[in-house]
Amino acid sequence: MSALVRIEVNGRAVDVPAGASVAAAVASVAPHFRRSRSGQPRAPLCGMGVCFECRVRIDGVEHQRACLVPAREGMQVVCDD
Repeated sequence: MSALVRIEVNGRAVDVPAGASVAAAVASVAPHFRRSRSGQPRAPLCGMGVCFECRVRIDGVEHQRACLVPAREGMQVVCDD
């Protein structure tokens, strides 16, 4: 059994296995990651950093690709609503 790390997604605590991506954590609690300029909900498409659909704010830094960032203990993630 792998260790868990706890991060916060939009103010909600989420426990994920150590080494899991931020995208996996967000997907477990949020219906989408962001909205397009026209207001359409967006979520990861490729899972390898090419499509940019999983962009979130991580620890105050905007436009981070959640699929490429491993979750770390105490991380603060904010998705656009």
